[in-house]
Amino acid sequence: MSQTNGNSPHNEQPIENVVIVGSGPAGFTAGLYAARANLSPLLITGNDYGGQVTITYDIENYPGFPESLSGPELVEKFKAQAEKFGTRVEFDYVNEIVVDRHPFVVRTASGAEYQTRTLILCTGARPRYLNVPGERELTGKGVSYCATCDGFFFRGKDVLVVGGGDSAAEEAIFLTRYASRVRILHRRDRLRASKILQDRVLSNPKIEMVWNTVVTEILGQNGSVAAVRTFDTVTGATAQLETDGVFVFVGHLPNNDLFPGKLELDADGHLITDRKLRTNVPGVFAAGEIQDKVFKQVATSVGQGCAAAMSATRFLEELEAGHGVDWRADPREFVAERAAVPA
Repeated sequence: MSQTNGNSPHNEQPIENVVIVGSGPAGFTAGLYAARANLSPLLITGNDYGGQVTITYDIENYPGFPESLSGPELVEKFKAQAEKFGTRVEFDYVNEIVVDRHPFVVRTASGAEYQTRTLILCTGARPRYLNVPGERELTGKGVSYCATCDGFFFRGKDVLVVGGGDSAAEEAIFLTRYASRVRILHRRDRLRASKILQDRVLSNPKIEMVWNTVVTEILGQNGSVAAVRTFDTVTGATAQLETDGVFVFVGHLPNNDLFPGKLELDADGHLITDRKLRTNVPGVFAAGEIQDKVFKQVATSVGQGCAAAMSATRFLEELEAGHGVDWRADPREFVAERAAVPA
């Protein structure tokens, strides 16, 4: 396949084989596999280097690391391995993609522009907000979305965790390292977290459960969080709970700002892909939480990054072989063509 290292005559920008957008587990794995296929991939990190895994203190369920390790440590290992085989990493932010012509175009916040034969989108997701009064105003002043980032600042204090899934449980457990008391507020009467995390939460003497409760307002005093107003989803009663901090873990939203009108999204805003991680535009693939709203684990994101890179490699092989595809036309025309051919 064509290589892209070095400058072409007349100082023209070379055409990349693969550009990967995003630097989480899916992105770096895609880089690793594309590099091992001798494609010299370019990975553009985005503003959230490493993705959500970097805010995980202890990762205990990633195969091969029985002693566990932190999210940032795992990301650095991903990066080192991808670079070892030839992935080029640019610390930049993609603010525009052009996928209605080929080669595709990727533009970044620094003013760089790249042409590429394939795109692998691994932009991930971000925390969902409560969207209640006081939340935005007090973010960074007692409202947080990352216990591993901010837990240290709540040493000996009383904190609330809002949510009931794995993230809420994990972060509540982590906060017991610092806080004197951790209360989990959940809108239902049982946690949605995995059984092992439920057991850890319910057996931890520093964690208290506040069931059937939602936060309706976050109150501040002297510029920092002082209390929350709550609503009981069963009785309808309202209350006010004093606290020093509010940690919010109520789900995530896909980072899809680049894609509306260009790539097909589902009702929740995730990229739609087939089993081979192909989007509706031939040559554009997606992996990780931008297209996965079911599993959302490091291990599954790694597998999806691998699959996307392998599919991109296969696509480039088909493209180079000819196969009668006229890329001067709108690449979306190729979708119907591909649909008629058995996978």
